[in-house]
Amino acid sequence: MARRFFIPISLITPPVLSVRAATVIIAATAICFGLVPLFARELSAAGVGPASVALYRYGFSAVLLLPFLPFERRKAGGALLLIGAGAVLGLSWIGYLEAITLVPVAAAGVVYMSYPVFAMVFAWILLNQTPTWQSFAAAGLIVLAAALLLDPGSVSSDVMFALLWAVPAPVAFGFVIVLLSGLSKELSPVERTACGLAGSILGLLPMAFQEAGGNLLPSEMSVWMLVLAMGLLTAVIPQVLYAFACQRVGAMRAAAAGSFELPTMFAVGYLFFGEAIGLREGVSAILVLTAILIAPAVRSAPVPVPNSAQQKIKA
Repeated sequence: MARRFFIPISLITPPVLSVRAATVIIAATAICFGLVPLFARELSAAGVGPASVALYRYGFSAVLLLPFLPFERRKAGGALLLIGAGAVLGLSWIGYLEAITLVPVAAAGVVYMSYPVFAMVFAWILLNQTPTWQSFAAAGLIVLAAALLLDPGSVSSDVMFALLWAVPAPVAFGFVIVLLSGLSKELSPVERTACGLAGSILGLLPMAFQEAGGNLLPSEMSVWMLVLAMGLLTAVIPQVLYAFACQRVGAMRAAAAGSFELPTMFAVGYLFFGEAIGLREGVSAILVLTAILIAPAVRSAPVPVPNSAQQKIKA
């Protein structure tokens, strides 16, 4: 005879974070995101194309989170919106990943770190969050921090073309930040992440399939290990944490704290690719930290918790 037992809802409901704790979590996830150039260049050296790299990054996580896709009717709107945004973000990453392999990591960061500006604009349009002087100041400091890292002597026509091809990535990421922080409150953090990743796979799969000539699976164990590490460290774990924390602080603070990815990127460039770190990089890091501190936090309404204090589970 099956027994019934109860699990207190407090054990399966995430704890409520303070603004400070949520900001620290987002900054920590940004460090993980900043490791992407390391894996992208290693996979590119192994003969993997940019569309396949993007697919590998999101694909492993998407399969892992597939059971968490929401199918309730009340969640359909938010789920479809995130799936569509995930598809756009996945496709935009092809250009960004290609730029990483062609230009210095810091130069690619100049373009990518413009996403707080787009997050601010989308939050203004979609969430009616009128930008304050802190918002403009934080966005301006981040763009200035990124611009300091661009070496004018390295900007050839090929570099400029690669950087322009990377522009859709920050635009799409700014939009996704707004969706995660204020337009998908009916979804849990894991559900939001699962929907975004599923959309990325839908968008990337046809292009990766064509790029790889129909053979999407890696043929070498070393490539499999890189894919596994990239999926865990730069996608599934930090993305779930990011989706949970960003609703506590709003789009602008989430984007500012996420810009901690920039110092991580040029640290990766220095440690693994021999790119120089000097006064400009130090000033850039200080500007990013300043932007995080002054960016305004706009708390989203908490997701309602069920009235019952317990949930029944059949054994």
